[in-house]
Amino acid sequence: MGLRINQNIAAQNAYRNLSITDGQMSKSLEKLSSGFRINRAADDAAGLSISEGLRAQVGGLKVAVRNTQDGVSVAQTAEGALNEVTTILQRMRDLSVQAANNGATDAEAAGAANKEMTQLNAELDRIGSTTAFGKAKLLDGSFGATTRSKLDTATPANTSLSPGTDGQPVVPAAAQGTYTLTLKGVNGQTSITQKDGTKLDLTATPLTITVNGAATDTAPADVLKRANEAIGSALRDINLSGNEMSMTATVAKDGTSTYQMQGVGNFEVADGTGGALAALKIDATSTMAASTLNAVTGGNTGQFQVGANAKERIAFNIGATDSGTLGTKTVDLTKDPTSAITVLDKALSTVSDQRASLGAYQNRFEHTINNLNVAVENLSASESRIRDTDMAQEMVSFTRSQILTQAGTSMLSQANQSAQNVLSLLR
Repeated sequence: MGLRINQNIAAQNAYRNLSITDGQMSKSLEKLSSGFRINRAADDAAGLSISEGLRAQVGGLKVAVRNTQDGVSVAQTAEGALNEVTTILQRMRDLSVQAANNGATDAEAAGAANKEMTQLNAELDRIGSTTAFGKAKLLDGSFGATTRSKLDTATPANTSLSPGTDGQPVVPAAAQGTYTLTLKGVNGQTSITQKDGTKLDLTATPLTITVNGAATDTAPADVLKRANEAIGSALRDINLSGNEMSMTATVAKDGTSTYQMQGVGNFEVADGTGGALAALKIDATSTMAASTLNAVTGGNTGQFQVGANAKERIAFNIGATDSGTLGTKTVDLTKDPTSAITVLDKALSTVSDQRASLGAYQNRFEHTINNLNVAVENLSASESRIRDTDMAQEMVSFTRSQILTQAGTSMLSQANQSAQNVLSLLR
């Protein structure tokens, strides 16, 4: 064996192993003290990425549970108010039945009943205008209410509607009544494929489009405008075929509808007498204007985020509840109590239907909550398996590192003493 002083290889080897063991023990201490197997990306890069995604889902689902519980609370608040509305309507009906007993009820008694009816109507209006969840009104008709923007088919890109080839539309000046129009191909288009896949031969079975006239339409242009609107409505759900003509309709989740027509061709819209009313000319690719569902100004969208991801929502609306909407505002027990009974029966049915709808949504929300909680539990378990420390297993590793550290320290000391043997040669 060579005896060297400048380089103590045995000591270096012992030091290297001791350093490795010390690092392992430090990591074990960190995992045991934090409870996490992954404390930094270097511990498990892939596991960190997966667990962060699971954490995001779990966090989102927990918030979704609270959101859904809010939905239950909103429905319960509205249904509780409607319960009192039902009680009021029942009292109104009792008064109507009493007032309808003309053989025993004089005008003075009917007038007294009508005074109570007036006060009950006032309370219906108050409940409808004040019932709210936070700042969101629930029974004034604005909760979940939307309006659809008008579909403008007159000026889509590269598409035009114009009067027929024979000049003025063949329609009366006053647009009262109903007109049946036919759509026929004039450049070789011989068939129409409807949305359900059924093909219609334009030469034998033209597509009919009905335009309802109105007394306010006093000029052919007004009728043509109505025809344009009717054409756009009818074309939404069909495909035009022939000369490579086609049309598709896309309806997004937010209610936006986009209509696209592709190909080249002409279609003619005519009235029942065969006269040309409007020509639909399509060239290249055309996109018709979108029809969008817009929330009522100042209202609540009625949409509840019930999932961890975008657009996972449940929405419902609550109709207006007041004396005007329910039809009880104009009830007069001094004049026609019998008709009042019919009105109140209808009002009770309307409110009951609304309450049933709210009850159904409550049940749906509760099922949603149960499903979300199951998902939270399972995803949390998956995230825990990846990220949390197995304390028993890590304690085994820590104990091993402790023993190796003690042994390594002892061996390093022995290796450092080995150079002392050189001195015996120098005596």
